[in-house]
Amino acid sequence: MRLNHLTLLVDDVAGTRDFLQKYFEMKTMGKPNDHMSFLTDDNGMVMGIFKSKGAQYPEGFHIGFIQPSEEKVNEIHQQMIRDGLEAESPRKLHGSWTFYYRCPGGFLVEVLH
Repeated sequence: MRLNHLTLLVDDVAGTRDFLQKYFEMKTMGKPNDHMSFLTDDNGMVMGIFKSKGAQYPEGFHIGFIQPSEEKVNEIHQQMIRDGLEAESPRKLHGSWTFYYRCPGGFLVEVLH
């Protein structure tokens, strides 16, 4: 069994979509717009991103992108820094090399190995 799809509610559909495409190589499905977009990954998981004014996620809610190496985690982090994002530095946490970043959609993204 594998996760098939996930829907997230966000204030900024385009910003969230662009962020996930740029840093995590997610690909757009269909015709995206500012009210909803669908993304997919290399494993066929589909993420729906829907506009919702004032969407709030509980503390600790996050999505994670597992990377093949600590070097890849560092590479993504450095790209974010070069792009002017204020991402916390990667560190050893719960047995993983990881960092978190609050994306334009308002939820946390974890990047880990």
